[in-house]
Amino acid sequence: MDKSRLTELLQTHHTDAFLWASHCCHHNQEDGQEVLQLTYIKVLEKKAKFNEQSAFKTWLFSVIRYTAIDYLKKKKPFEGLENLKIGVEDAPFEISTINYKKLLERLPERQHQVLLLAFYHEMTLAQIAIVTNLHIGTVRTHYERGKEAMRTLILKEKV
Repeated sequence: MDKSRLTELLQTHHTDAFLWASHCCHHNQEDGQEVLQLTYIKVLEKKAKFNEQSAFKTWLFSVIRYTAIDYLKKKKPFEGLENLKIGVEDAPFEISTINYKKLLERLPERQHQVLLLAFYHEMTLAQIAIVTNLHIGTVRTHYERGKEAMRTLILKEKV
């Protein structure tokens, strides 16, 4: 793929890529910016090559995820459980009087991540499996359990 086409694809997916990078960095936007910058450098220097075996967005999200993992490992060798943040802070989930963002935060991390990628980033379960490096059956399980958990939480909120 030539550099101009690659640049065009990166620009097309920039907003979603930034949101995903921030999510992978525990919703720290500064770290998300840094991870996204490192990802773009990897891609443009051809350290990460798009082999067209999947959709470009799927491949890009996978590169971002692994870059974030490496970045966070180098930044903080250890982080206690009490400091972990789980949830989406800036996603546009507030539709009615129910605070969907807060409900989504209450889900286990994997369910949260799968539902975020499926509904917000409009990825298929197969693409999510590639991005998260999970087996498709595991992704389906987290997807179904996450939807059921959200349904239960929404019904409790309505009461």
